[in-house]
Amino acid sequence: MRELLLPDLHGERRTRGLERALREAVRDGRIHGGTRLPASRDLAGQLGLARGTVTAAYAQLVAEGYLVARRGSGTWVADGVATGGPGPGNLSRAGGAAYDVRPGLPSMAQFPRAAWLAACQAGLAALSDAELSYPDPAGLPSLRAELAAYLSRVRAVRARADDLMITHGTFEGLGLLAGALRRRGHRQVAVEDPSNPEQGELLRRHGLRPVLVPVDERGLRVDALAATGCRAVIVTAAHQYPLGTALHPERRHALLDWARAHDGLVVEDDYDAEYRYDRPAVAALQGVDPARVVCLGTLSKTLAPAIRLGWLVSALDWVKDEVRTGKRLSDRGCSSLQQAAFAELLRTGSYDRHLRRTTAVYRRRRDALLMALPPEWTPIGIAAGLHVVVRLPDGTDDRELAARLAEHGILVTPLSEYAHAAPSFPALVVGYARLTPDRLRAAAARFATL
Repeated sequence: MRELLLPDLHGERRTRGLERALREAVRDGRIHGGTRLPASRDLAGQLGLARGTVTAAYAQLVAEGYLVARRGSGTWVADGVATGGPGPGNLSRAGGAAYDVRPGLPSMAQFPRAAWLAACQAGLAALSDAELSYPDPAGLPSLRAELAAYLSRVRAVRARADDLMITHGTFEGLGLLAGALRRRGHRQVAVEDPSNPEQGELLRRHGLRPVLVPVDERGLRVDALAATGCRAVIVTAAHQYPLGTALHPERRHALLDWARAHDGLVVEDDYDAEYRYDRPAVAALQGVDPARVVCLGTLSKTLAPAIRLGWLVSALDWVKDEVRTGKRLSDRGCSSLQQAAFAELLRTGSYDRHLRRTTAVYRRRRDALLMALPPEWTPIGIAAGLHVVVRLPDGTDDRELAARLAEHGILVTPLSEYAHAAPSFPALVVGYARLTPDRLRAAAARFATL
């Protein structure tokens, strides 16, 4: 750290000089997001400064959003501060961005490092010698037991431990299911429109044709689904991705009626249902009809994508047999060490505490963004998840606006990138999880100037 900052101090031995040196090191990427900074006493010793000088510089940069102070864990470089710095001139030269508000990621700065390290140690100590061999392809039994209890309590899922398969995230679970559907004679699968474009790409790679079903303010249009001839559909019922709506109760019932009438399968992508800010989250569809719904979940939105753990819940014997076989033949199962650590987080309540803490963090960030948006930009969807869809005035070209914002240091995704047919209205999909409230307000201020 001394080598990074000392050349930029230019002989200054004041708080303002250290602020500038740190700010520039973060802006130009010499200190990356998620980096833990030295304790104020240590950095003061390295640079020959008073400790109070370092403390004051840290406090100022926390207020500006460049740093994040975490009680008991030190000071960290904030996520979402990319290379190039906030100035448009610097951005164009460096090819970076001041504000990355693209959706799909949690705040990695909120990852519970201390709790995870403790869980890794305790989980490893609890593993038997036999459990350090090749894992059960379905997952570590202790994790499946803890996870079944958690999902029953939090998501109203109806499943025993034997009904759970541990995966490397939602997409692996979906890929295993796609292969199983293909082997059982399916040739097409219904998908929501708009939805994640990679979903359709994954289905095609498994020999299945994605069939578009429109989504409106009440969620998936089940009447349109019935006309497709498909016998399997992928839905994001609790929080539609990306529109942010919840599947209306009438359509929840209609969807399950469709599945029973057509011998159909509903694949429920429950990707971020833990985060609901105005009321308890709607229960999983799987709990209403386990014989017709397979539920997928992931830690990529609650902890971090780097964990690479998710789950597939199914009470159907043919699904369990197919998925277990596919998992065994593809990678022989997920790491028992990672699974043991997550089981320990669940067992001790650390995962629940992490969710309570991050729910409060993300609620504040969402509120800060919405309050700062230009008045003619209308947020839609429920108060949930890690992103919000902001409807633009009619006639706006959302792709053109996103490109213009990128030129001015804001990376954001237009709704049209998720729409497979023509989008019904122009909008931006804004992820707020990775930026502090101050930086979100600053990004919204730049929205307003454009």
